[in-house]
Amino acid sequence: MSDRILVAYGSKHGMTAEIAERIGKVLGKAGLEVDVVAARKASDPSAYKAVVLGSAVYAGMWRRDAAKYLKAHEAELARKPVWLFSSGPTGTGDLEKLLGGWKFPKGLQPVADRVKPRGIAVFRGAFDAAKANFFERWIMKKVKAEYGDFRDWPAIESWAREIAVELTVR
Repeated sequence: MSDRILVAYGSKHGMTAEIAERIGKVLGKAGLEVDVVAARKASDPSAYKAVVLGSAVYAGMWRRDAAKYLKAHEAELARKPVWLFSSGPTGTGDLEKLLGGWKFPKGLQPVADRVKPRGIAVFRGAFDAAKANFFERWIMKKVKAEYGDFRDWPAIESWAREIAVELTVR
């Protein structure tokens, strides 16, 4: 195992990838060596000191590649520091209200419970209608979600700094 940190993500249109990149940048500024990689291309987590894994959320579910990575590597992830994040709700209202009590995909919760992440975060997402297909735009209209970029970069960076502190104090 090296001292490298893996930041892996599932992203369809690149918005969650940008969140992962920002997390990696903050960790790097703290002196940590970081690999930021799409979950579908991420290697075995045994090569890493810690893992940050996140995904875009669609209809309350993680992207298949991020969910698959979490499930496939559950045993190894349970042996190291892990943080999980989701990117999804758009809009300017109260985040708790937007989430309606949702904190993590129900189908993945048992895996997360066994992995025992040090932290789970939900960040506001972004929706670019120009990148979306007809069905995605239809769903957004149906659930009355707002279009635009609602990512809270200071909150994302703050969360990443908390991870960096925990990893550098060890």
